Amino acid sequence: MTAYKHGLVLGKFYPPHAGHHHLVRTAQERCERLTVLVCASSVESVPLAERVAWMRAAHPGADVVGAVDDIPVDITDPAVWDAHMAVFLEAVPEAVDAVFTSETYGEELARRFGAEAVCVDPDRTAFPVSGTAVRADPVGHWHFLEAPVRAALARRVVVLGAESTGTTTMARALTAHYRARGGVWERTRCVPEYGREYSERKLAALRAQRPGADWPDVVFDTEEFPLIARRQCEREDAAAGAGSPVLFCDTDAFATTVWHERYLGAPSPEVARVAARGGQHLWLLTDHTDVPFEDDGLRDGEHLRPWMTGRFREELLRTGRGFVTLRGPHEERLATAVTAVDALLAEGWGFTDPLPEKR
Repeated sequence: MTAYKHGLVLGKFYPPHAGHHHLVRTAQERCERLTVLVCASSVESVPLAERVAWMRAAHPGADVVGAVDDIPVDITDPAVWDAHMAVFLEAVPEAVDAVFTSETYGEELARRFGAEAVCVDPDRTAFPVSGTAVRADPVGHWHFLEAPVRAALARRVVVLGAESTGTTTMARALTAHYRARGGVWERTRCVPEYGREYSERKLAALRAQRPGADWPDVVFDTEEFPLIARRQCEREDAAAGAGSPVLFCDTDAFATTVWHERYLGAPSPEVARVAARGGQHLWLLTDHTDVPFEDDGLRDGEHLRPWMTGRFREELLRTGRGFVTLRGPHEERLATAVTAVDALLAEGWGFTDPLPEKR
C-alpha cells in the first residue's frame, strides 16, 4: 500500500460522523503525517472551534486545523475554486502529497494542491450516513456519532428541588421511562447527585473521628461547593457522551448555587461561574408540597423546604432557565415531566443550513 509523507482530509464536519472518521482513519494508515482541515461558514450553528475540538478528540494522531470559509461552493466555477484554495492554503501552507476524499470534487481538489487524489468509500457503503442526514435527524443517526458529539447534542434535563421532594425518584423514573422506548433510547442515562456521595463520605470521616456524630454535626466550607459542582459537570459530560439523545441529571451545578446558600447563608461566585458553563436544556422543579419529609440520615431541613423551593424558582426565573414545576402525586408528576421532555425533544436541534452548493 502506498505511503504518503503528508496527507490531507478536508470537510465541514457539520457534525462529524462515522463516515468522516472512517475517511480520516483510512488516511492516517497511509500517511506519515495527516492534516485534517475543518472548514466552517459563519452561517452554520456549530462553531468552528467546537468542531475542531471534536475532531482532535477523535483523532489525536492527526494535525487538526480550522478555517472560516464563507464562500459558497460551485465546483463549475474556476474563480470560486481559486477563492476556496486561498482559504485552504492559508490554513495548510505545507506541501501535500495526497488528498483523501469521498466526494466527486476530490480529483480537482487534489490537482490544485499538486497532490494525488485518493477516493475512500464514495458510495458510502461502509457507513451510510452524511452530515445532511445527521442534521435532519440526529436521533435516527445517533449510532453514527462519537462520544464528544453525542455529549454536545444530548438534551440534558435536570431534576432539582428541596430536601426529600423526590428528585432522585423522578430522575430514575424518567430514565426508566425513556429506556423502555427501546432502540437508541435504551442507552438513556441518569447522573446521580455527586453532592450526596460527597456528603456520605464527609459524615463517615467525621464518625471515624467522633463516633456517634450525626448529620447536623457536619460542617461545610465554601471551597467544597465548587469542587462538588465541577465533579457533577464532569460526570454529566461523561454520561452524555455514552448515552441516548436525552440525559437526566439528579441536580446540577446550577442547583449547587442554592445548596451553597442553604448551608452557608450566601451565594458563591465561584459556584455560579461553574454553573454558567451551560449545556442543560430543561429543569424540572419538584415542589415540596404533596411529598412527606423523610429523614434518611443526611437531611435536617424540613423547615427549609418552602424557602428552598422558592429560591430555586427565583433563580430559575432570574437566570432565564426553562423549567416546569412538578406537583401532585408521583404519577401526575411523571406525566407532567414526560410531556415537558417530549416537547423539548420535538423542538429538534436547530442546525442552520450550510451555504448553498452548486455542482
